[in-house]
Amino acid sequence: MNMNNDFSQGARGRIAPPEPEPRGKTRITIRLDEDLVDHFLKEADTTGGTTGYQTLINEALRQHV
Repeated sequence: MNMNNDFSQGARGRIAPPEPEPRGKTRITIRLDEDLVDHFLKEADTTGGTTGYQTLINEALRQHV
């Protein structure tokens, strides 16, 4: 290490600020019954990978409210 470097004014942590989370979605933890998760996983499989199970759950909740 070069002994001419002065780190006395340095700060610990990230060099760049963290990137902001995309708006519109909120990360949560939810516990669902296994049969419900299985249902939505099977539904997602029938779409051929175009729609994920979380999107299907989101749509079902939106229709209900």
